Amino acid sequence: MGKRLKTWKEENFAQRLWERDPLLWFSEPVTEITDRLGWLDLPETMQEKLDDMTSFAEQVKTEGIEHVVLLGIGGSSLAPDVFQRTFSHSRGYPELFVLDSTHPAAVSTLAEKIDFDHTLFLVSSKSGTTLETISLFKFFWKQVSQMMDKPGAHFAAITDPGTLLVRMAQERGFRQVFYSPLDVGGRYSAFTVFGLVPAALIGMDVHCLLGRAREVAKDVLFQDSEKKASGLLLGAVLGELTESRDKLTFLTSSSLESFPDWLEQLVAESLGKDGKGIIPVVDEPLASIDIYGKDRLFVYLSMKSEENREVEKRLNAMKSAGHPIIHINLSEKEDLGREIFLWETAVAAAGAILGIHPFNQPDVVLTKELTRRVMGKVAGRREESKEVKTVSIYDTESLTSALRDWIGQAEQGDYIALQAYLCPCTKTKELLQRIRFELLQKTHLATTLGYGPRFLHSTGQLHKGGPNNGLFLQLVDEPETDLPIPEAGYSFGTLIKAQALGDYHALKSLGRRVLRVNLKSEVKTGLERLAELTRSA
Repeated sequence: MGKRLKTWKEENFAQRLWERDPLLWFSEPVTEITDRLGWLDLPETMQEKLDDMTSFAEQVKTEGIEHVVLLGIGGSSLAPDVFQRTFSHSRGYPELFVLDSTHPAAVSTLAEKIDFDHTLFLVSSKSGTTLETISLFKFFWKQVSQMMDKPGAHFAAITDPGTLLVRMAQERGFRQVFYSPLDVGGRYSAFTVFGLVPAALIGMDVHCLLGRAREVAKDVLFQDSEKKASGLLLGAVLGELTESRDKLTFLTSSSLESFPDWLEQLVAESLGKDGKGIIPVVDEPLASIDIYGKDRLFVYLSMKSEENREVEKRLNAMKSAGHPIIHINLSEKEDLGREIFLWETAVAAAGAILGIHPFNQPDVVLTKELTRRVMGKVAGRREESKEVKTVSIYDTESLTSALRDWIGQAEQGDYIALQAYLCPCTKTKELLQRIRFELLQKTHLATTLGYGPRFLHSTGQLHKGGPNNGLFLQLVDEPETDLPIPEAGYSFGTLIKAQALGDYHALKSLGRRVLRVNLKSEVKTGLERLAELTRSA
């Protein structure tokens, strides 16, 4: 990596990055480069806005708000989710729930969990038109409207200036609208109001968090040592080493286990396009050393105060076996501020090496268009097209055969992606991890897991725009109960079914290897059955 860093120093890469030089990535300026580099200034420019956020948070706390429900997805939801799961909520401050699922069971479960009289809803969407976010808003708006004379007092919006969400917030009397900079993309927005407002609401020390980012932002300008060039050093590793080791596998100590969820979107959506890509592998079950192929690069994120002898022993064995290891050690949780900016810099720099535009997401639109196309058919309860091959969990013979055929298509260097259009819950996650482990053991391929439609706004870009080295297992169910979406003319069950079908069509149109399994109404039983069949396939 030393040669790359030397070249960058000679080319004045750091200074040119700071000056937003689009020629760092391509020989000619292209769209969504210079107008997506506002994240570089956030550690400085957002300082003056923190007092307004903390003042709002204190007001909410004083009112006795117990829950904040963030309605958002992708870049609007991942950083807040990491903040809540890493720091929790301070005493007296509300707990944050992030709802980024359109599965009717997920929506109803949250609705039953909260006290509407003491809940604030954050409607969070950069474009102001995100389908999932607006659908969730319409549902909860009706619920609150039926209980209170002034429902708007329980809603705030986070969006760009001039969006339809701004107009809607004004018309319905939202208590506040927070505006995000136009020149910052969703996955780079952790230090905008998308990340900082929820952080302030749960009582985080946002001044300290942003201060840590500010420290490392200054270091971007220096390359006198590896420490000073940490963001660019990591970028050089990602850009150079992942040419052959493209399965970026994250391991963490316990308090940092949610951080790779944010990193997953940053890496996959930024660098998975034009037939190229780095595959982030998050929360994969541990396996014996001989299972891992030579396409792995391991990153271990640890906290100094936490010992994890099992993971560290395994990492030493991996290193002895020839696997490269990146170890990043944090002194305290607030150092996440540093790491967020460091990884943003690294991914942007890696894009310059790989010749990839790190700030757009051209293939995300494909699934959205196909979802809209199939929505009418699904809403009209028409049968699925013959082009959609779905295997029932109860058709043992057909499913066993389909599993064998699908696994048989695997080649060295591939990866497996489980796409679960299911309600996220602890038991479902455990069973999906079991299936994931069986596939890892059987194929020796890296495995990933994402809930739909959440992953469509992160790894979905990689699945369609990256290299054709993925095997996709799409899992759907048939919810016993459904929820209508007010003002929409369709239900959440209709929406998530259309999203799964749209994703299926998008993958198949690009020649991807897809197996679609219907778990019917008994998800737990279906997943247990699928795990057994996977083991014997």
